[in-house]
Amino acid sequence: MSTSTVSGQEYIRTEAPYKDLGAGAQLLFSAKAKKGCTFEDIGKAIGRDEIWVASVFYGQAIPTENDIKGIADYLDLSVEGLSAELKRSGFIHRGDLGPMPPKDPVIYRLYEGIMVYGYPIKSVIHEKFGDGIMSLIDCKVHVDRKPDPKGDRVLLTFDGKFLPYATW
Repeated sequence: MSTSTVSGQEYIRTEAPYKDLGAGAQLLFSAKAKKGCTFEDIGKAIGRDEIWVASVFYGQAIPTENDIKGIADYLDLSVEGLSAELKRSGFIHRGDLGPMPPKDPVIYRLYEGIMVYGYPIKSVIHEKFGDGIMSLIDCKVHVDRKPDPKGDRVLLTFDGKFLPYATW
């Protein structure tokens, strides 16, 4: 569970994926809602990207002790308490949030984009780089807003290292 704030009212979120997040994530979401800040605000305060910060909240990234201290200080949490709750979760299970196919409209559209454009993107990567993959381990993800006369556009960038397949 996590909490969200709407019109100044805090409420508990019990739908997927929030219901499956650990106590550390719940603590983070609650403190974020209470402070009324964004992932970008937290990221700027600790010198990290907003997508990476959100990944910590969703249990998809492991923060360093320094990151935990920065997040705890910014959100007015106990460093020791936050660290203990995050460590209690143990190893994280990346990519194990929510149902497949996704039901959330935003996540479903991203999924749909891969279903429709996955093979074309793969083909272009192979044409430009050769036989290999784009790393999502050594990767940076950014979301930007791009003004457009027909309506603002979402600019989503995956900046991943190319990893060629080995031959032996």
